[in-house]
Amino acid sequence: MLVPSVPPRRLDRLIALAGLLGGVLLIVFRVYDRPERNPLWSVLLTLVVMAGLELVRRTRPVLAVTVGGLACALCLLTGSLLATLIMYTDLLYAAVVYGTRRMSKVLHLTNGSTVLVLSGLALYYGGTSAGLLIVVVSSLLFLAPVWTGDVVRKHRREAETERLRAEQTALLSEMDRREAVGAERARMARELHDVVANHLSAIAIHATGAQSVARRRQLAEDDPLVEVLAVIRENSVQGLAEMRRMIGLLRDSGGGEADESYAAPDLAAVDALLAKARAAGQDVGLEFELTEDGERGEVPVPVGLAAYRIVQESLTNVLKHAGPGLVTLRLEFGPEELRIAVDSPYRGGPGRELPGARAGLVGMAERAGLLGGSFEAGPRDGGWSVRAVLPRGRESEGRA
Repeated sequence: MLVPSVPPRRLDRLIALAGLLGGVLLIVFRVYDRPERNPLWSVLLTLVVMAGLELVRRTRPVLAVTVGGLACALCLLTGSLLATLIMYTDLLYAAVVYGTRRMSKVLHLTNGSTVLVLSGLALYYGGTSAGLLIVVVSSLLFLAPVWTGDVVRKHRREAETERLRAEQTALLSEMDRREAVGAERARMARELHDVVANHLSAIAIHATGAQSVARRRQLAEDDPLVEVLAVIRENSVQGLAEMRRMIGLLRDSGGGEADESYAAPDLAAVDALLAKARAAGQDVGLEFELTEDGERGEVPVPVGLAAYRIVQESLTNVLKHAGPGLVTLRLEFGPEELRIAVDSPYRGGPGRELPGARAGLVGMAERAGLLGGSFEAGPRDGGWSVRAVLPRGRESEGRA
């Protein structure tokens, strides 16, 4: 069962109010020491002063315990009221808990001395029984609150030490985790640079050499061989640029410096993707058509990047698997979401699998899922259909 916490200032007010009301109730029923001889005003005065000191028990512990001691002495001399004495014990407890360590030592010394003096006087003037009674009562009044506050202060200090130690352990664990993630990202960046980037560099170099040979042989610019070589070189160079950007992002996440020379692609580059797809697909009878519905407006960077990658992968799959015909790309910009639709004819054949459950489709689904969207791809009406829905709000940006 959860107990609702009370703010410290409100708790002090409640304690003062409870003590004041309890003391007034005892005074009404004349439950205090020698009511027929002691004046009412003195009993009421010490009660009001003690209740007022409860309001500053945390912020001014020295003032509270000093004035409270004088009020307690007056209370004992002019008429002991139980509510006043109980509030004084609370002031002693608060002075030890919220005051300095020096305050705790001073209270141990002064209150212990007070108990010894009162017990000695009672023993001298009243005998053994009176002396023992004063020892018990004065210890409960002056020493028990100080000892209790000392124990509570010690436990709080130990709890604070354990909390700091736990925070330090969690911080060290987080630093170790980040270091491990950074080392893994750096290793991935090295592997991409040493393996994939080198292969793309080799492809670009060979394509450039082949273009030089074609020029020496004076082949026409519209020759299919020259166009294919140009497409190979352009795509390999672009792949190198994308690979360099990815390596820079990995190294930046691992604690290195980011390469800011390559900005993240977005939907503004879709026209360039279609131009390359048209150039690559004209020999196999592919035609491409782009349709946009709605106001594009401002698209968050993660959404624009995911949309670009989905369109890029869809057009790549079209070039690999589609048969001759019209490929339609439709972008619908709604106020809350962006819809992507790609429809293409599919070139079937013996032993030819549908392009399902491949890494590219899995990657597109993961991109949409990370943004809180949806993705589906599959055969439809004799062709191949890709559908993606990406939310445009703050939630998708936070997910990214």
